[in-house]
Amino acid sequence: MASDELIEVLGNKYNTDILSATTEPKSAQDLSDELDVPIATCYRRIDELTDADLLTLHDRPLSDEHRRIKVYRRNVDKVEVNFDGGVSVDIAERSAVKNKLDDVWRTMSN
Repeated sequence: MASDELIEVLGNKYNTDILSATTEPKSAQDLSDELDVPIATCYRRIDELTDADLLTLHDRPLSDEHRRIKVYRRNVDKVEVNFDGGVSVDIAERSAVKNKLDDVWRTMSN
């Protein structure tokens, strides 16, 4: 995705809050409750962030009501925006090792 498109996505209200909150996998409802974002808006923002490859569908566990829910986790650890000599965006993606360690820890804690 081009830098200007990424900046537009990151500039949308709630998107950076959602990215910050998804260090650990969370459902749209959890994000809506935690960030006080209307649920419909939360789903739209999740779609924007997944389309930009900043957020990913992590799992589909069963809820307490025995329904499948989608939980999301961010794909990035760091986003830097640089305005020197034009606009550029540098993204540090989560490493595969970090994702695997998170998965192991989540499995052990269940």
